[in-house]
Amino acid sequence: MNESRHPLREPMVWLLIGLPVAAVVAGILTVVISSRSGGNDAVIDPVARTAQIQTVELGPDERASELKLSAVLQVDGRRLLLLPASGAWTQDTTAPSAPSGDAGDVTGRTDDAAQQRRDGTSHDRPLSLALSHPTDASRDLRVELQPTELGWWTELERPLDSRHDWLLQLGPKGGRWRLQGRLIAGQQAARLGPALGEE
Repeated sequence: MNESRHPLREPMVWLLIGLPVAAVVAGILTVVISSRSGGNDAVIDPVARTAQIQTVELGPDERASELKLSAVLQVDGRRLLLLPASGAWTQDTTAPSAPSGDAGDVTGRTDDAAQQRRDGTSHDRPLSLALSHPTDASRDLRVELQPTELGWWTELERPLDSRHDWLLQLGPKGGRWRLQGRLIAGQQAARLGPALGEE
């Protein structure tokens, strides 16, 4: 009484069929997920790709570090207030660094008011603030901070979502210098400073 069983009733056959089918389904799901997320990195800096190396312009960070700039961003519901904390906020931050020494002023001197008008850190010029969502670029915000007596401010259309962190990037129009920071979830203030540390 040697009865043979049908091949589909054997567990080993299902194992041989099931593993390749599961691998194919997982591969298709991986392709679908990766194509929906987009091919670009979530970076707000302009990135140059040379061969397989990504490079970023660090000149604005170096300039902010030379001037020892830092600021504090306060969030109060829909209102954002930026206060200068330290650094050369009244110096001309748009001119290249002058060499130290007794050679004198080659470019000529201008009065303080004219220098501040040219200055990206003067209180009569707006600043640009980028608030980057950590995972969804469609929720990024770019606002223009208007000058006030103490610093700069703006009012958002709706309150800032405080359930997650925000990446912050501040600079003048033209991008002569750049400050970066992180607004931690649930906090009302963040410090912005140069990305490059002092040597």
